[in-house]
Amino acid sequence: MLAHAEKPSRVRLPAVIRKGTAVIEEAIAKRRSIRHFRRVPLSLDTISRILWAAQGITDPDSGFRAVPSAGALFPLELYLVVRMDGVEDLPEGVYHYDPKGNILTLIRGGDSTTELESATWNQGIVKEASATLVIMGVLSRTAAKYGSRSARYVYQESGHAAQNVFLEATSMGLGTVAMGAFREASVRRVVGARADERPLYVQPLGVPA
Repeated sequence: MLAHAEKPSRVRLPAVIRKGTAVIEEAIAKRRSIRHFRRVPLSLDTISRILWAAQGITDPDSGFRAVPSAGALFPLELYLVVRMDGVEDLPEGVYHYDPKGNILTLIRGGDSTTELESATWNQGIVKEASATLVIMGVLSRTAAKYGSRSARYVYQESGHAAQNVFLEATSMGLGTVAMGAFREASVRRVVGARADERPLYVQPLGVPA
């Protein structure tokens, strides 16, 4: 594991092998909201698969991603809050995901799970989780084309992404839960998001207890 003093600014994630052994019907049947986790670190490969399922590029030529997006405008931004010893070979911190390069960029170092717990009305699950995915929506990105209908399209897309995360996590024997109780401004501060990025989902991830 990297020493804490060696925090990288950019981490290229392992390539996702797209032909797996999981059966989609089995993942759907086993999917549950998991609210307690063991203190077990996740691998970088696992993180790569989770982020790819949410927003990964599935067609390099067109740029199409793992979830449908109105007008292919892709208004979602993903952040990952990693606790201390939560992910192998990835120091604790807040990271932003770049689907084009399958890259995590460090936004801020240090364990921010206590701050995120406060931002989620003191739900302790975010401190149990190995890492927590925060899905943001930039409504203006879709509004440029769809005007007053843009909000519903962005919310729909965030739901597609969150469900993909549920199914990918389930297929790997992991757990997650969709959290909607949080202070938007506080979550935005924790991850260092821009003012136009609106928190839509908070999804803790880990090995079920």
